[in-house]
Amino acid sequence: MPDTDLTTYADLHADAVAALSRWTATSPAAGAARDRTLALLADGPAAMSRTHRAGHVTASALVLDPDGRVLLCLHGKIRRWVQLGGHCEPGDRTLVAAALREATEESGIAGLTIEPEPIDVDIHQVACQGGSFHYDVRYAVLAPAGAVEQVSAESEALGWFPPDRLPEPLAHATAQLVPPALAVLARCAAR
Repeated sequence: MPDTDLTTYADLHADAVAALSRWTATSPAAGAARDRTLALLADGPAAMSRTHRAGHVTASALVLDPDGRVLLCLHGKIRRWVQLGGHCEPGDRTLVAAALREATEESGIAGLTIEPEPIDVDIHQVACQGGSFHYDVRYAVLAPAGAVEQVSAESEALGWFPPDRLPEPLAHATAQLVPPALAVLARCAAR
């Protein structure tokens, strides 16, 4: 659905700039991607919309259960296993809220909790608008014990995987989310 009023992204844009400006990157590659994303955000709220041809900010989540397994979806369009997430919507006020909304919609799991700091930023080419880039800000999301996933219209399948046995074919840069997400899980368990 095309965005007609880009001012609806003003709060989300301001949140993205603030969140990425204060974030300490989890790797050199993530730091470089953060810097490139901040440069994109200089285009204003339009950079949050999928209609921004130069690229747009997206929000995704690596969902983990209490045992450290990760929930991945077999994406219906790209036919690869990937973390949950996607485009920001005009009603999203923060990147954290966008990532949690996407994880909840795509997993069907109630009671997900999200850690407020990103665990990664990745930039990758996509087919949006005939060819664009996703500037993907990624979060760790924790599922409650015994959570049961439900396949959404956006995926062919959902599955829980041990972090050392991820499925193939795996989407670009999905595996790099596992170490920082497991670090978040360990910190949460220690609280």
